[in-house]
Amino acid sequence: MDDEAVTTSEALAALIKAKRLEDGLTQDEVAGFLGLGRRFVVELEQGKPTVRLSKVLEVLQGLGLEVVVRSRGEDAS
Repeated sequence: MDDEAVTTSEALAALIKAKRLEDGLTQDEVAGFLGLGRRFVVELEQGKPTVRLSKVLEVLQGLGLEVVVRSRGEDAS
């Protein structure tokens, strides 16, 4: 998975879902191994803009993803 700029909850949702599918995991499996409700995972993957950030970060970490914040226009290096 290449670096991608994320500017909407829908874009983040699509990246999370793509990684989950790439890893061959179901929403139930992700919720189970992270100790979260399936409903949270479903809403996150639907791009719900009001999901709890700390839980989103847990999902990202659990899927082996990370958030990098940088000024627009800077290289990823």
